[in-house]
Formats: sequence, C-alpha cells, structure tokens
Amino acid sequence: MATLSALATTWPDPNSSAAAFLSDPTDDNPTSVVDSSDDNHDPQSPPNPNSDHNLHNNMPFSSSPPESPPPAPRSPPSLFHVCFNQDQACFAVGTDHGFRIYNCDPFRELFRRDFDNGGGIGVVEMLFRCNILAIVGGGPDPQYPTSKVMIWDDHQGRCIGELSFRSVVRSVRLRRDRIVVVLEQKIFVYNFADLKLLHQIETIANPKGLCAVSQVVGSLVLVCPGLQKGQVRVEHYGSKRTKFIMAHDSRLACFALTPDGQLLATASNKGTLVRIFNTLDGTLLQEVRRGADRAEIYSLAFSSTAQWLAVSSDKGTVHVFNLKVNSGSSNENPRSASDPNLAVSSSNSSLSFIRGVLPKYFSSEWSVAQFRLLEGSQYIVAFGHQKNTVVILGMDGSFYRCEFDPVTRGEMTQLEYHNFVKPEEAF
Repeated sequence: MATLSALATTWPDPNSSAAAFLSDPTDDNPTSVVDSSDDNHDPQSPPNPNSDHNLHNNMPFSSSPPESPPPAPRSPPSLFHVCFNQDQACFAVGTDHGFRIYNCDPFRELFRRDFDNGGGIGVVEMLFRCNILAIVGGGPDPQYPTSKVMIWDDHQGRCIGELSFRSVVRSVRLRRDRIVVVLEQKIFVYNFADLKLLHQIETIANPKGLCAVSQVVGSLVLVCPGLQKGQVRVEHYGSKRTKFIMAHDSRLACFALTPDGQLLATASNKGTLVRIFNTLDGTLLQEVRRGADRAEIYSLAFSSTAQWLAVSSDKGTVHVFNLKVNSGSSNENPRSASDPNLAVSSSNSSLSFIRGVLPKYFSSEWSVAQFRLLEGSQYIVAFGHQKNTVVILGMDGSFYRCEFDPVTRGEMTQLEYHNFVKPEEAF
C-alpha cells in the first residue's frame, strides 16, 4: 500500500510553465519549451522559469539561492544508478552523495546536487528536460528511504512530495501525465497532476524493476513482467486492453519499447536472442542473435525510426541490429530486399531450405555493427541524435559516442570519450 505526502503548497503541472525544460547548451539564447500555460498558477509556486532573472548564466536547472563557495575537491563518487531520459538527449547519475544531470551531444555536465550529509541516490528518473525529477535513496547510506519516491523540483531546490511504500522501490518511470512506481512484485500507476492512484498491477518477482512506458501524448502503453516466467504483460490504456506475450522460456532480463508503444524488444536471462514483437497483437516480428554464449543483457534501445536496435551485455560488446519492421511513428517507406542494409536477410533466405536440418544458430540474424568494451563492466546504450551514432554509458563513469556504417558494417568508430566521474574543477 502506498501513502502520499505533499510537501508543496501547490503541485506542479509538468506540462505548464512551472516546469520549464532545460535549455539547449548549444543555443546562445536558450528558451524554454512549454506545452501549455497554467492560468491558476499559485503565487507561492516557483517563479516563471522563462523570465530573465531565472536564466542564471544561461545554465539550466538554475535556482534562486546564491551559489556557495566551491567545495573542497572530492574523491570520485561511487555510482549507484545511470539512465537516459526519455529522448536520450540527457542522462542522470545517482551517486553516493547526490545526483548529476548531463547532456549527451555535446557532452556536458548540466547540473549536480551534492547533499550535505552525503546521502546516496539509487534511482534518478528525469522527465525529458524538465525541472521535475523522481529520486529514490540508495547505497549503504541512502539520502532518503529506499521505500519512498521523492518528487524533486529543482526550481525550489527541494522535494515537493513523496510516495511511500511498504517495500523497496525498484524503479520509477515518468510521463508528462503519469508516474509509474515499480516494486518487487507490484506496479503502481499514478496521475501526475494530482498523484491519484489509477492502477495496480501484480507481477512475478521483478528485482530489476523492469518496466517501460510509451511517451507519445495520448497513447499510454505500459509493459511489465507478467505472472509467469518469460511472460510480458502489455497494458493499452487507450483501448483498455491487456495483452500477454510469452516472449521467452526463461526469465526476462531486459526489454525496450518504442516511443509510440507499438514495438517491443525483449531478452531473457540466457542473453543469446532478442525478439521483437508487435504489442497490439503479440506477433513475433523478428528475432536476432547477440551470440552463442550466455550473457547478461544490460540494455536494449530502439532508434527513433525503429530501423535499428542496440544491445549491450556483460560480454563487453555493443551490437547494432538492422530491423525489418518500422514503428507506426516512422515516416520511412518499407525497405525492400534490394536494400544493402538487408543483405543479412537474403543470406538467411538462402539457408531456409535447410533450417529444419541445421541448428537454429546457422540461420540467425547477426548484428551489422559492434563496439568492443571492457568485458564484465556494466554499460547501457542509446542512439545518438546524429545519424548512425550510439551513446554508451558505463557504471565506471565512461561515456562513449560511436558511429556505425550500415553499408560497410563491422566495428564502429569511436568519436568521443569522457569519464564523467573523474574529479574536475567546480563549474
């Protein structure tokens, strides 16, 4: 059971001007993008972030109190959490004494909060480039209880609300109209505007907090583990339909959803195959092979047009696969078999007459591009905003931006590397 505690005089609407989006660090005259105005804005709420006095040195997440003198240099923090925001333009990091927000392209630290008492943060969930964050304590000395979701408003520089539970919060997912909280065996869906509980979902044991939500306005699709091993549950809230997909024989390790919620990629704890499903009817559309040996899949990511799928695992290699299915949001025409990007498809067809004889391994679809990393380290991957690029984040603080060639294929080219936990001068 969850309990709610509102700590603010008014609750912010993430679609209103009270929740300004981060400025583009490449723009010399940043402006805030808002979806709608709030005619009933309370005078005690944070000042309008679009006003000049809030654009402090053109830095996003600016707050009104003056900055204190730079603190003494610290040793590199321990990382508890790394994740991209909804459009992969930024990423958030939870450390043993706070959290940080970074921009991906160009790479840049946008903002950090180091708590005075040095408390750890185990979950940081962004809402696009909004000043509203969901955070959960983590590590041996958590800043907040691990059973609470704290709603942080950085215009006020404090928590403005909390959701309390009876067990550990495994993950949080945000939309502009929903807050989704994932526990070990239950998921709670809340309305963002008033934190009203809308839905509860029972799941099989879910220690990784697996959950994905669509981001297209007005088309809420939620994906989570079902009640059976290897089963995926898909909630289509618009049509009020629930679809169960038996994705794998073994337990789920990872899954990803396209922004429109139409395509789902899944991997099991075997880590050899990745399957792509249509969420509307549960049809298996494609199956690709990461490798022959077992592996732990850390992340799956669709490109914006669903033409590519990226996979990272504990084997130390990031793979990019060519998908033959496009999400409904894509404006690209269906690709023909003459497309050079689909050469692997024709090679598979040539083996079709002996698929019943040879092991499935020989007729598998393999990745078109790879990038080698340190084996055993944990990395997550997303597609960059530049064409044919991927961004890779490591729990060791590494940031890679790489480019792949869909024609020549093979090894990706490293374009950029940074270590975002390396001690740097205060900014």
